[in-house]
Amino acid sequence: MKNVSSWLIIILVFLLIVALSKLLLVHWDIRKMTKQLEEISANFGTNELVRTNTHNKNLARFASEINQLIQLFKQNQQSVERREMELKQEITNISHDLRTPLTSIKGFSELLTEPSISEVERKEFLAIIQKKIDNLTMIVDLFYELSQLDSSDKKLTMEKQFLDQIVVETMLMFYDDFEKKQLKVNLDEASVTSVLADNKATVRIVTNIIQNALTYAKSYLTINYVEEEQYIWLRAVNDVENINITELQQIFNRTFRLDTSRSGTQLGLGLHIVQQLVNKQGGKALAHVRENEFIIEVSFRKSI
Repeated sequence: MKNVSSWLIIILVFLLIVALSKLLLVHWDIRKMTKQLEEISANFGTNELVRTNTHNKNLARFASEINQLIQLFKQNQQSVERREMELKQEITNISHDLRTPLTSIKGFSELLTEPSISEVERKEFLAIIQKKIDNLTMIVDLFYELSQLDSSDKKLTMEKQFLDQIVVETMLMFYDDFEKKQLKVNLDEASVTSVLADNKATVRIVTNIIQNALTYAKSYLTINYVEEEQYIWLRAVNDVENINITELQQIFNRTFRLDTSRSGTQLGLGLHIVQQLVNKQGGKALAHVRENEFIIEVSFRKSI
């Protein structure tokens, strides 16, 4: 009995030592992880994560979950920083786009008060002021429309629409503009299957594509359709002076514009709005460059 009792005591002592050793190892791992977390918190801009060689599955899983939280938080922080930079850029762009026509309006309005100007000059200055006011109105309308895109209250009414008719009617609105720029228009006159879309959104999509062509096209604009099993693609092609292929990745961004000098009237919001409205209707918007041609394609779901 004595031998049995001795062996039991030895085994219990051994188990106690093992348990204490494991407890000490866990305690040491926790202290090590805590120190790493303190360093990560102090230097959060780094890509450091919690490292552990623990054999404790629960502790290893705990460390893994902590690392996942760190990565998610860093991704969110990067997203916030990127959005803040974009917002600053947008504010700069908006300020410039509003200030430019306002400065012109102010300058020509002051000239109108000069008694020495002739009646011809007065009419010329009034025409310029009116043009600047129209430009300013267009800018405000675009920014308002952009704000409405993200509004949950803005609902689209999906109904049967005749895309080819909408394109023709919208093109006629810009007849004088095409004449002034001497742009040759090639329009596919073939009828296509009706689409399921919101009328106002579709008119805006077509309008923005045409305005983009009027701004950047050299000599022509071609519009045609590609019919697939479930979609109708509207394809607009115009020649351009030059375009960097790498810029295509940004072409639908709200802060991007080809006119980097910001001397023109095109804000760069037009194609962003096109993409947003097309996506909201279950379609896609794509842009390509082929030699000296800029190509934009948008898809609409066929109506049943």
